[in-house]
Amino acid sequence: MDNAILPPAPLHVSADDGRAADVPSGRLSALLMAHGSMELHWYAPAGEDRQVPHDRDEIYVVAAGSAFFVRAEDTQPFGDDLSLGLAGEERVAVKPGDALFVPAGTEHRFEAASPDFGAWMLFYGPEGGETS
Repeated sequence: MDNAILPPAPLHVSADDGRAADVPSGRLSALLMAHGSMELHWYAPAGEDRQVPHDRDEIYVVAAGSAFFVRAEDTQPFGDDLSLGLAGEERVAVKPGDALFVPAGTEHRFEAASPDFGAWMLFYGPEGGETS
């Protein structure tokens, strides 16, 4: 999370708010809500999903469209290489209403996303992720 001082978290945000939010330069998602360690972002990759492993645990909730979600079976950061590691991968088709969990440091991405794809991305907890 940026070190900027944020206003109190709003009570409600919608997928329309997410779609309308500006994605800051150099970022891949728009921050719509924050409180303590929790951050709620709108994530709608256009074309190739270029994200890299994150330093905190995260949950995605698909809000619109469809895609395939790919997650490495191992939790080792992989730098800027978008290919999955040698430990294998899990791949699942996702649609609105589906939820996905990604432990901190785990390689993951969306593939073959429909043009209207969008998901809520929730970061929480300490750097390195929860231990249990």
